[in-house]
Amino acid sequence: MKNVYITSSGVYLPNKPISNDEIEHYLGEINGEKSAVKDRILKQNGIKQRYFALNTKQESTHSNAQLAVNAIEQAIAKSSLSQKEIELLSTGTTQGDLPVPGFASMVHGGLNSAACEVASFQSVCASSMMALKNAYVQIKSEEKQNAVCVGSEFASRLFKASRFEAQKMKSVPFDTEFLRWMLSDGAGALVLENKKSIKGISLKIEWIDLKSHAHTFPVCMYTGKNSNQNEAEKTWLDYADYESASKDGAINLKQDVRLLNKVVQTGVSHYFELIDKGMITPKDIDWLCCHYSSEYFKKPIKDLMEKGGGEIAEEKWFSNLVSKGNTGAASIFIMLEELMYSGKLKEGQSILCMVPESGRFITSFMKLTVVGHNDVTQKSYPIREIEAPELNLNSDDVSQWLVRNLSRIWIDFEANLLKVPIVQKIHNKTLSIDDYKLLLMDLRQQVIDGSQWISRAASNIGIELFDLRSAFIKHTAAEHKDYQMLELNFENLGESVTKIHSGEKNIGSIGLSSFMFQQASKPNPIDLLGAMFIIEGIGKRLAAHWGTMIKDQLDLKDNQVSFFTYHGVADEKHFENLEKALNHPLMHMDLAKKIVKTAKTTALLYEMQLNELGNY
Repeated sequence: MKNVYITSSGVYLPNKPISNDEIEHYLGEINGEKSAVKDRILKQNGIKQRYFALNTKQESTHSNAQLAVNAIEQAIAKSSLSQKEIELLSTGTTQGDLPVPGFASMVHGGLNSAACEVASFQSVCASSMMALKNAYVQIKSEEKQNAVCVGSEFASRLFKASRFEAQKMKSVPFDTEFLRWMLSDGAGALVLENKKSIKGISLKIEWIDLKSHAHTFPVCMYTGKNSNQNEAEKTWLDYADYESASKDGAINLKQDVRLLNKVVQTGVSHYFELIDKGMITPKDIDWLCCHYSSEYFKKPIKDLMEKGGGEIAEEKWFSNLVSKGNTGAASIFIMLEELMYSGKLKEGQSILCMVPESGRFITSFMKLTVVGHNDVTQKSYPIREIEAPELNLNSDDVSQWLVRNLSRIWIDFEANLLKVPIVQKIHNKTLSIDDYKLLLMDLRQQVIDGSQWISRAASNIGIELFDLRSAFIKHTAAEHKDYQMLELNFENLGESVTKIHSGEKNIGSIGLSSFMFQQASKPNPIDLLGAMFIIEGIGKRLAAHWGTMIKDQLDLKDNQVSFFTYHGVADEKHFENLEKALNHPLMHMDLAKKIVKTAKTTALLYEMQLNELGNY
């Protein structure tokens, strides 16, 4: 069975950090009265700051799904995958934005991804571990090659003062008031693959063990009813209407604090079971990522471990509860993200993750091994300022209009390219050699058409425009050399030229080539100067820049990237020929408008070609 690795992680914490003194500015004072228990609860839980997806008017600034999407985007940006390559999206949360449909569907809808399998896990803190185990098992069994797993929480909106004031409460019951100062918002995401990261460390998942103890205890943290003592008590859906359920407090989130010590005991008992099975050897653990809702519970956990002979030294404990808050299902992922990129991890180290849940007593553990070398200095290449390739045209009104409009199209085009997955990988230093080979494969199928559509266009230009026909014919020879150089680069990567010859156009390349040949077949297709502006602009402005980054991050030789790198010099001459053509004495406004429209169409189709790599 395949090994499974966490290859990257991401976190999203909304808005600015909120200090303990500011919490009531966001959640609001109930009936204008400050909380009598807030300071005592905050002193016990030890949290110094947290994050809310609310503003001071108690208005939501994000949805729970948006928090998850933002965390996933952060994780994907650090990985070698693009969003469109995700095969499985597995989510965990306490409460999604909607009762129906599943949370994973809402998160998927917010991503720029392709069709994929989704799985929604709804519980409390352990829901993210449930989601993670689903992803782990599917990759382990080779059902999937990769997955994205996210835990996300938006608890603060349950505790807005306006909710309790609408219930006409004189005071909030302690089982709800307690949680008001405990929970906060945020999301964490992990990328899982069946291979190690090509840069930096990965965390190999050795095993995940999760158990429910619901048969032993009543519910501890819950919403939808008013008591955990009577299993037959009606739920919020059994009231005559939603308003009655809300007024009765049945929709309030509650915690039976009297049961919390049982959560600690149950979690540590599970820990000892894993020791007895030989799955954990305490002395071999280098890091313990233990999710606890309050610093108050850390000492009881440590004391019980020590009494049973399973002590893990203080310096091996890792938590960011104090600075990031208790984000429920997201907490363990947010913790792992910080540790993963802290620079503290060393190859071969062992990480134990412990996530107990008080919903109805679920305990979960995961063991990880650090693999690969820690490279926290690995940073993306700087993004250059976007600017259009310079056009030196005549000073008449038509020429200057042409310059302005072509420049606008280019600026939009280059900005959009920065969002294309393959271009993001080049800039983020997450490009793999397989990504590069795929790029060459797909570009070749379109580049080889270049000389052909230009030749066709030249043959359809009338004799009265002889000099323009000559410019097109000269360009044909240059395009012919381009695809030959591309094929040689592919061979120099150790691939057979037969393989690239047998390739087919992706759906974007089909659209681009079809448009070019259609335009080239028309009488006097001078509007194709707009297409040449985009394609030659890529060579002049982008190709050499991309080639330099590709060569650097993949440690390639000149003869493996020359198709890209030579354009920076060669396309200066090509651009001079384009400028001469655009400065033709017969240029007029109607023709300029056609050139601009063709440039805009070409830009959109070229972007599609890069977006659809591998999509045949």
